[in-house]
Amino acid sequence: MSDVIKKPKTKRGQATMDRILESAENLFYEKGYHNTSITDITSEADVALGTFYIYFKDKFSLYRYLLLGYNHDIRKAIASNIVEGDSRMEMERKGLKSYLEFVRANKHAYNIIWESLYIDKGLFMDYYEEFGRRYGKGLDEAKANGEARDLDTSVMSYVLMGVSTFLGLKYVMFQDEEEVDLDAVVDQVMSILEKGLFIRKK
Repeated sequence: MSDVIKKPKTKRGQATMDRILESAENLFYEKGYHNTSITDITSEADVALGTFYIYFKDKFSLYRYLLLGYNHDIRKAIASNIVEGDSRMEMERKGLKSYLEFVRANKHAYNIIWESLYIDKGLFMDYYEEFGRRYGKGLDEAKANGEARDLDTSVMSYVLMGVSTFLGLKYVMFQDEEEVDLDAVVDQVMSILEKGLFIRKK
């Protein structure tokens, strides 16, 4: 990410940059990217306007940094719950549950990620393409050891990413947390993945 920001060299500098990022994240969620100015961000973070430019070239660079951070944080959340020896099915189960829990704790992420489609379509595409490439590596390993069918890796990646993305919308963004048993949702998905969705009529 060094091409996006100027990394702080001290703990104090890191704390300042973190305040700027947190303020930007909140404002982008509340007001949207285009309706948020750098002055809004620095005022919310209680830092001087010039301090912003110590770390970021412009608002777009900050926004891109946030997107890269989401990509990294989601993958980290998923990886932290997967242990060596897990089957691919178990990895998918834990990965889906971890993703839904991440979304529940970071509801603003959907707004900011999807707004990138209207800020810079390339950013939006790069976000999901990068996620898909990394997802595909695990699926290729599963195919190689006989734990997944020999289908197009890209199609498989986007099918599974689509499942996670829209379940997050339905069961986290659209409903109150108290109404949703995430384990029950995940169990349904895993049943579909293992047994299939349709029944051929005789």
